[in-house]
Amino acid sequence: MDDLRGKTLFITGASRGIGLAIALRAARDGANVAIAAKSSEPNPKLPGTIHTAADAIEREGGNALAIQCDIRDEAQVAAAVERTIERFGAIDALVNNASAIWLRGTLETPVKRFDLMQQVNARGTFVCAQACLPHLLRAANPHILTLAPPPDLDPRWWSPHVGYTLAKMGMSFVTLGLAEEFRSRGVAVNALWPRTVIATDALKMIPGVDVSRSRRPEIVADAAHAVLTTPAREMTGRFLIDEEMLRSRGVEDFTRYAVDPARPPLLDLFVRDAAA
Repeated sequence: MDDLRGKTLFITGASRGIGLAIALRAARDGANVAIAAKSSEPNPKLPGTIHTAADAIEREGGNALAIQCDIRDEAQVAAAVERTIERFGAIDALVNNASAIWLRGTLETPVKRFDLMQQVNARGTFVCAQACLPHLLRAANPHILTLAPPPDLDPRWWSPHVGYTLAKMGMSFVTLGLAEEFRSRGVAVNALWPRTVIATDALKMIPGVDVSRSRRPEIVADAAHAVLTTPAREMTGRFLIDEEMLRSRGVEDFTRYAVDPARPPLLDLFVRDAAA
């Protein structure tokens, strides 16, 4: 499968950042994209809404459905999936991109923030998969792709921000379980994670982060496209790194993704310091 023309993607958190980049890459193929995100009104701190995302998707040649949806609420998720089926008739891929982040230690993490991360990240991934799977099981090339890191119990990833690491690794373990559960039924369930820091609007809000030493979201989008166009029965249960995935498809020059090609990008969280 070379492209996503005519395929329907249900993408959470696609109003901006990596989720939107994945949506736009699919749109250039002529895909249908359901944008399931909370942002329906403009936010002065974080640009982009489900409506601006839908406009951008349609300009790129795709068909868009903007759905305001809080993935912590299973009823809203079920309704969003139903709206997608009513509009497009199928769901071929679920992209679990929505995520909450809080990079603080235990004493600086309010329980409310801890709960939010667990509800959005691990629980939200499970809820969206559960709602989409009945439709994915009828698709010709069904995929679930979750933006989550390779599972890792190294304490260096846990001690600085145990709440966030637990939430992200929760997404990884949901991926691990779903992949094996649905392997025999032909649903590919994989995770994708950036090798380097990605320049998103959310990143720019984190104090002390040098955005010039990062890559643009398009690298993750291109890697996601490579995953979603792979025959489902050929690749499942994998924890993929964007750069490695693109190298496997013949990409060798990554400077075009750099915010500043003159500066080496920083490794992202949960990525071991080894040459690609």
